[in-house]
Amino acid sequence: MELQWYGQSAFRLSDGERTVFIDPFADMSPIASRGMQWDYPAIEGVTADVLLVTHEHFDHNGVDAIGGDPVVVRGAGTHDSPVGQVVGIASEHDDASGTQRGPNTLFVFSLGGMRIAHLGDLGQAALRDGQLAALGTVDVLMVPVGAGPTIGPGEAMAIVEATQARLVVPMHYRTERIGFLEPLDGTLERFGRVHRADTPTVDLDALAGDAEGPLLVVPAAP
Repeated sequence: MELQWYGQSAFRLSDGERTVFIDPFADMSPIASRGMQWDYPAIEGVTADVLLVTHEHFDHNGVDAIGGDPVVVRGAGTHDSPVGQVVGIASEHDDASGTQRGPNTLFVFSLGGMRIAHLGDLGQAALRDGQLAALGTVDVLMVPVGAGPTIGPGEAMAIVEATQARLVVPMHYRTERIGFLEPLDGTLERFGRVHRADTPTVDLDALAGDAEGPLLVVPAAP
């Protein structure tokens, strides 16, 4: 299965038959108007069968950037889709019951024989028991690590351990393309095993067979 990172929390996953896109961004000019750096390329020429939106911030809900008339999934619940059931789990974008940054949805679904979770802009200091039970054990975990408006490396690592994730893909952190959030350093320190890809696209099947513990998979910044 192929994973491609477009920057921030935007990913395309494809098993060769079906494609899922998660948290696309569209017009990012409001970032520049605040004097903040945002140099990720625009998302163009991408189609999908399913489009997941974890929350309604403009760097995550640019649905018009994705073609192919995808089924758009938002919010908590068990949703039918072209890739089967997608489970949305209610969570918060902050550690104050959503009163500061609003709601966030954790998504879990299966594609290409793998159970995949994307945590959006999770801001809770820790997941509740019910949320962890709904996530279950996952093969691929996309988790924010850049702190600030989301969790950081320590909280992310606790979720990695709780979900027994085999492949962990960090997201929502500072790269050479953006001038905010924390860099990846604190996350790298917590993993004994790291795979740094040379491109934004990664073959997950080639990495999934290694069972020696969680592998941090770092796609190159687009």
